[in-house]
Amino acid sequence: MDDMRIANLISRDRIVASLRAQTKDEALREIAAVIGAGLGASVEQEICDALAQRERLASTGIGEFVAIPHGKLDRLPTMVAALARSRDGIDFGAMDGQPTRLFFVIVAPGSANGMHLRALARVARLCKSADFRQQLLRAEATEAMFEILCSAEHALDPQPADVP
Repeated sequence: MDDMRIANLISRDRIVASLRAQTKDEALREIAAVIGAGLGASVEQEICDALAQRERLASTGIGEFVAIPHGKLDRLPTMVAALARSRDGIDFGAMDGQPTRLFFVIVAPGSANGMHLRALARVARLCKSADFRQQLLRAEATEAMFEILCSAEHALDPQPADVP
């Protein structure tokens, strides 16, 4: 059983049901703004820079319409995450060449190596399910996306999530 719950890292206001972005850079900026909302413009920019820096190493597009952009930021007190969906898809350099439509974004404090890796592994495990991906793609709104995430996590480990 894994005590890492992605639903505990993603508040409902960090779910974007329909990204406006058309490019990888626009997507990173839009999602960084969602994660950094309330933390200040400088933090939003630092989040965007951390995500972009990681993308320059190699694309986080894992295929099957999914990307897991991630980065670290020393000034964050705790790990945070966001879930975003692009209706049309964005060229994210995914391994399978398909446009990315689902983005699970994780930003961790610089010292959170183990927790950061566990979160990445958890998202990858969730996204192995074609049914999970299709449900997220078909969901009408952010609340439905959050409920789908919670249900999928419960199926992996039947214990309640600490819903924010």
